[in-house]
This record gives sequence, C-alpha cells and structure tokens, in this order.
Amino acid sequence: MTQPTSYGGRPRTPAPGAAAPERRIARLRGHARGLFWSALVLIGVSGATAYFYDNLPAPFENWMLLTAAGAVVLLLVVLPYVAWLSRSWTITTRRVIERSGFFGSSTREISHVRGYAIQMRRGILQRLWGAGTLTLSNGVEPPLRLTNVPHAVLVHETLVDQVEVNQILAHRDSQSQGSGAVDY
Repeated sequence: MTQPTSYGGRPRTPAPGAAAPERRIARLRGHARGLFWSALVLIGVSGATAYFYDNLPAPFENWMLLTAAGAVVLLLVVLPYVAWLSRSWTITTRRVIERSGFFGSSTREISHVRGYAIQMRRGILQRLWGAGTLTLSNGVEPPLRLTNVPHAVLVHETLVDQVEVNQILAHRDSQSQGSGAVDY
C-alpha cells in the first residue's frame, strides 16, 4: 500500500497499524478582552497615585496612598490576570486537554477517536471579537466547555476535522487488523 501525498501542509497519513505521533495543533486561553477593565484600573490607579503622591491632605501620608494603590492593583488587576492565566486548552491530533488551576492543577481530556458533538454559542460581543464558547460532549462524560475561545469558527472547524480524521484512521486500523477477507 502506498502512502498518500501531502496536500496543503497536512501531515502524511501513518501506515496502517503504525502508531501516529501525537502533535500539538493549538494551545488556547480565553479571549483577553476580559482583562480590559483590569487594564483601565491599572492605568487609573497609576495616574491617581502619581498625582496624589506628596499632595495628600494633612492626616494622610504617602505610605497610606501606596498601600491602598497596591491593594487595589492586587485585587482588580493581578487576581483577574492570574485567573485568566490559570485556564488553558490544548488541542492535539488525538485529544483536547483542559488544564485549570494555578496551584492545584486539574486536567480533563476528551478523545477525538471516540467522537463528540460540538456546539458553538456566540453572543453579540463574542461575534464582534471573533470569539465563542464551544461545548464538546460525548454523551458519557460531563461536557467539556471551552469558554470565550478566540477564533471560535476556526477552532470548531479544526475539531470537526480532527474527529473525522481520527475516526477514519481508527476504522482503517480496525479493518487492517481483522481476521482477513470474508467471502460472501
């Protein structure tokens, strides 16, 4: 059996029965537009701190201003950024992996070869930014929700393509490992 040629940058199909290497297709985080308000707070706190430093009324001191500014930045800038940074999704040629948590990390996976339904929801602002929420459910495990994914349509097409390719390869491998030809 000959190997099919590669079209459009697609990797070559592995020989029947040969293990295909797992390759990373994409690594995603939620759309960064959720950090817009945090950026505005950081700019506002920086400007207010610079303006009021050495210009405070009599009972207040500069250390109080710096402490308050540090607390606001910690609560409204650093914590939302860490929360955004602590969740990621990785799409490989075999599965979708969700990693969440900063200190106590948890991982969930869903395999392409088992197949799953993909539902895409996009609100008005998500359409404006090209983002969307993808829900992957295989009917057995709880659905895997990829919230606020950038380039949601492209990610949806990639997932559909990977499910199709993995199911074709699994079917081909199961046929090649069968007991032989059956005459009718």
